[in-house]
Amino acid sequence: LDFWRLLYVLLKQIHGGRWTESDAIGAQVRFVKSALWYHGYGRPQLQRLPADGSVGSRELLLAFSWLLHSLHLLEHLLVQNRLQTGDEASVCTCEDELPTSQEGTTEAGPEGRVDVRYLQWLNGRLRLQWCSLHAQHQEQCKLLHKIHLFTNGSHMDQNLGHFSVTETDLIRQPENYKQLLQLLESETMQLEAFLEWKQLEPVYWRWMETVLDNMAEERNTGESQDAHVEKRRLPEVTSCCPWTDKLTGQMDRLSRDLMALQEQLHQLVAQRKAAWWEKVAAREELEKERFSATARKIQESVELKLRGLTSLHAPKKNEMHGSCRLVLRSKPTASKMGFGGCVSRKAVSAVGAAEVIRELQVRETSLQRELEQLRQECRHRLDEIAGGLEGVICICP
Repeated sequence: LDFWRLLYVLLKQIHGGRWTESDAIGAQVRFVKSALWYHGYGRPQLQRLPADGSVGSRELLLAFSWLLHSLHLLEHLLVQNRLQTGDEASVCTCEDELPTSQEGTTEAGPEGRVDVRYLQWLNGRLRLQWCSLHAQHQEQCKLLHKIHLFTNGSHMDQNLGHFSVTETDLIRQPENYKQLLQLLESETMQLEAFLEWKQLEPVYWRWMETVLDNMAEERNTGESQDAHVEKRRLPEVTSCCPWTDKLTGQMDRLSRDLMALQEQLHQLVAQRKAAWWEKVAAREELEKERFSATARKIQESVELKLRGLTSLHAPKKNEMHGSCRLVLRSKPTASKMGFGGCVSRKAVSAVGAAEVIRELQVRETSLQRELEQLRQECRHRLDEIAGGLEGVICICP
């Protein structure tokens, strides 16, 4: 039960949900099974465990070890529970692979019709919420700029020079300092425990290797015992039953009949396969023209995307991804930071806001070009559909 609760609490933190001690053990077990299945742990022995949590300690140990190795569980929890004392912003200039126009397109048939007015309403609602979120984000940026500007030159760290929102709140309300100190001590204890775990981690994985070896030996032993019982079962019956000779003769005849049927089946399969290959060859001749047209369309799409590249042999820039601390700079220089403390796997140097804006503008231009291409393809597709309708006049809104 303790192991089920441990996995329940850890997976709840990963998924950003709330957990309480009052949750029933059945609900916890179901959540753990579904969450592990969602992350790709498809071991059937775990799914067969009862919902009361009474058995399955070794299966839960394997699942816990799988989370440690595949999801980097401890590192993920440390980053998620990290105490943020500075003003940070998410920066991402990674180039995601855009899907082609043929992928993900489905034709709405008579069974799955969707009202266009409902889609327009959803689109308008999404735009309204997006504009509201954008306005709130702009207001937050203005307030952050005021705090950084008014407190500029007050910080002891010359690289920062100004206070963050948390530091400003501590100055206004010093009584919250004890609570922040407790949180910092808790995070320090977690980091110390993580360092101790990294020293003992090789011992843990050697132990897990022995657990897997024992499970493999038990499985092989069980299979050999089952095979031994199956081998001994028929001689025991033969020696104690007088009618086994007649039954054995009938089984031999059935075996011969099955062998004959198997040979006939192989011959029939060979004939069907030969006829199928003849049909495929004839179909390939007919599909050559369609294939050529499809190849031309793909080539045109590739050429269109290549035109948007400014330089094919330009050195690849370091992609920025992670959370960076906001630092106010009047004139960004190479030695001073515009963003600082970037949380990423690679050591990313300080970057200014102007550089990030330029990168995002280039990305926006590429996405706009891709969007226009998709719109043109949709227009051509709608023209083809409208051309097949007789007696119908389509008027654009």
